[in-house]
Amino acid sequence: MASPSATLSLCSAFSAHCSVAPPRSLSKPSLSLARPTIGFLSTSAASTSRPAFPAAPKFAESAIVAEPETTDIEAVVVSDDKPKREQIFAVVMVGGRQYIVFPGRYLYTQRLKDANVDDQIVLNKVLLVGTKTHTYIGKPVVTNATVHAVVENQGLNDKVVVFKYKPKKKYRRNIGHRQPNTRIRITGITGYEEYPASPNVAV
Repeated sequence: MASPSATLSLCSAFSAHCSVAPPRSLSKPSLSLARPTIGFLSTSAASTSRPAFPAAPKFAESAIVAEPETTDIEAVVVSDDKPKREQIFAVVMVGGRQYIVFPGRYLYTQRLKDANVDDQIVLNKVLLVGTKTHTYIGKPVVTNATVHAVVENQGLNDKVVVFKYKPKKKYRRNIGHRQPNTRIRITGITGYEEYPASPNVAV
């Protein structure tokens, strides 16, 4: 076992060759709770948040000028030399019924006997003729006024169901009927010019 004098001499020799630094004081780091302000004008925040890249070269903006469109097609105005058809109508009697007719329109009437398709017919019982400026009223018909028409089709009306019934007699009758008709197209109204007319009065 070593003596106490030998131990002290060993410690003094060791301290002479080695220098021991004093222990550092452990202190807690101070934390700042203030939020950093990052804006568009802050250069320090931008430099710390993202790396700086070289600015891209700006290209010269070319001015684009819209040129007016030019077409070689010229507007052609077509003048219609044909006179406009006068606005006219008439009231005629066909088969005991009165119809108002206009040139160019078609009309369904009762079956006209001995009339075939594409036949030209003349309606003489004209009760009234009206134009844009005058009205010709017949007494009872307009003298010499005629309505010209052409037969387009001979057909049938829609079916009408006739049902007969008697209670407590077991009587039931179901009958269908289709009335024959004729389709005509008005082509013109003439012969009313010489008849005395009354001027139209605006109401």
